[in-house]
Amino acid sequence: MKLQELRGKIAIVGTGTFGGGESPGWSATELLSAAAHRAVADAGLSMQDIDGLATANLDSAMWPLNIVEALRLRPSYIESTNIGGSAFVSHLLPSMFALASGQCNAVLVCYGNNQRTATFARKERGRARMMLDPNPWEAPYAPVNPPSSYALIAARHMHQYGTTRRHLAEVAVAARKWAQRNPEAFARDPLSIEDVVKARMFSDPFSVHDCCLVTDGGAAFVMVRAERAKDLKKKPVYILGTATAATHRSVAEMPDCTVTPTALAAPRAYAMAGLGAKDMQMAQIYDAFTINTILALEDLGFCAKGEGGAFVSDGGIAPGGRLPVNTNGGGLSCVHPNMYGAFAVVEGVRQLQGVAGERQVPNAQTCVVNGNGGTSASSQAVAVLGTAATL
Repeated sequence: MKLQELRGKIAIVGTGTFGGGESPGWSATELLSAAAHRAVADAGLSMQDIDGLATANLDSAMWPLNIVEALRLRPSYIESTNIGGSAFVSHLLPSMFALASGQCNAVLVCYGNNQRTATFARKERGRARMMLDPNPWEAPYAPVNPPSSYALIAARHMHQYGTTRRHLAEVAVAARKWAQRNPEAFARDPLSIEDVVKARMFSDPFSVHDCCLVTDGGAAFVMVRAERAKDLKKKPVYILGTATAATHRSVAEMPDCTVTPTALAAPRAYAMAGLGAKDMQMAQIYDAFTINTILALEDLGFCAKGEGGAFVSDGGIAPGGRLPVNTNGGGLSCVHPNMYGAFAVVEGVRQLQGVAGERQVPNAQTCVVNGNGGTSASSQAVAVLGTAATL
């Protein structure tokens, strides 16, 4: 089957989020389960209808087994490829093939983590596990990853293209303005360019406001074949194109610190969709750090390489700007429980369903979603979503 034959054949029909921010006493599995039940109910289905599962978690090598048990599923299809926070966008394509081939009938893509309220002991175990696989080129300098690696990427972009700290601050402020329209967002206090620039430096050139939140939370969405989607209660959102790319793991091996693998994935996703950046009415971008948004806008084709700083200036991606970006507040201001990709998909779907409330983009028909994974923009996944009008 050619990729173009899958265009619009699979739809997302239900979404759910739960516990974003602080959820004391909730485990990662419980947060995921709550979001999953909401997504399945939103689709007008029951958990017994779910026979496909796509999930990943950085804290467990056999995470899908935990979820099968917790949700009492009996899936005929399981996808658990873990390439970091982009995994949940990357899960789309194999799940589309599974649905199209009849391997399963309804796929639940789900994630949950209690990163913010997790115990100190758990964090210590995580550090110990990471030390088993040190990078010989970076470890001697004791980086605090992922911030150190993304800071290096930002510094190179600034050096090569004249990007400034104020450009980075524009990204953070735009995310906050969107978050202020979202009752689910964790950080909704006022934030100005000066607040970002003058804040405590975390990893030069990043201040604390250039870095994503650390929260708890769960997110989930349900995928079915398009013909079935028409009979369900929610407006279907169709997957028009999707692709994944990776070029490195460590920043020392990044081919070009100013170009992410999105530059490889985006053309393939657009080709599958038969659309381009000019056709996208909004972008949901994995903003682990402010530089991620600038890099993604360039690599997704919204502006030329090096022009991302100018693109976001003067509120370019804030409400009322030239392109709505991260309309829920993103990882910088809405939610970021260690991995964010599923939340980006959920927000894109809700916008295209027209249920985003005060932050709704008027007459939204298309959206591009970007997932980012790894400690240095290592893996990237892109999805083009559309309403029935785009079929």
